[in-house]
Amino acid sequence: MTKISAGLEHAFATQGFAQPSVEDLRDAAGVSLRTLYKYTPSRSDMVYAALEYRHQRYVTLICDDLPADRQQALFQMLDRIGHWMADEATHGCLFHAAVASAPTDSRLHELLERHKSEVAARAAKATQLEGQEVSLLLIFEGLTQTWPLYRERAVASAQKLARHLLDD
Repeated sequence: MTKISAGLEHAFATQGFAQPSVEDLRDAAGVSLRTLYKYTPSRSDMVYAALEYRHQRYVTLICDDLPADRQQALFQMLDRIGHWMADEATHGCLFHAAVASAPTDSRLHELLERHKSEVAARAAKATQLEGQEVSLLLIFEGLTQTWPLYRERAVASAQKLARHLLDD
């Protein structure tokens, strides 16, 4: 299933949610149409599988193996988000794009909320900023939204804001 989810994630991240046909998604997953439908019986299930896979990759990359020092941990998370944006998310957040493509799909809203909440909770724990999850998420989201325009300057600005949060 991981191979299928990885292929689906890549297809949706590069082509959006409306463009790829089921045949395109089958090709991206590298399996037969029968196998694709066995594991993801509908197009919606294909989107959910891609987002679940994306969530795990993102959380692992951003939140695992952080330094014990809270400032270093937070700055490393921000650096990692910058690298993620450069390498993986040049078109912005895939979760927000999914919700925008199907605004009445409650499961997509739940996936978005779970993704953002888990990232914020793990960041708060790693930086000893429990209770500041919304502030952390605001910095992270601001970074992901401004990165396409300002790149490394966006990371530096996010680190500056993070320093204020740590000092409070």
